[in-house]
Amino acid sequence: QVQLVESGGGLVQAGDSLRLSCVASGRSFSRNAMGWFRQVPGKEREFVAAISWNGGNTNYANSVKGRFTISRDNAKNTVYLQMNSLKPEDTAVYYCAADARLLSSGNYVHEHDYNYWGQGTQVTVSS
Repeated sequence: QVQLVESGGGLVQAGDSLRLSCVASGRSFSRNAMGWFRQVPGKEREFVAAISWNGGNTNYANSVKGRFTISRDNAKNTVYLQMNSLKPEDTAVYYCAADARLLSSGNYVHEHDYNYWGQGTQVTVSS
């Protein structure tokens, strides 16, 4: 059974940093693209960042570019999201996602690009 488990969320002040982790189990994702999305109540889930299977390509939403960094450790079957200079508008539930296709390429900005999802971790940024 494939599972993606996020951790690292919490309550921080504007300007602070957080690092989210997503550990995958049930199969290896070392040859699969992975990404992060976020959602606030009443709004659709939105793309945050994506990383190719080997980490060579990354993609970010304009709203987080220059502040967030996505990375991965394939030996640990884990993807990270380093979030710096957090703003109140970054408050959301953050979800990790993984594509089932092997060695695939693309921008990975759409939910339908992914097959597996975590349960989410709450990030709250106070002003």
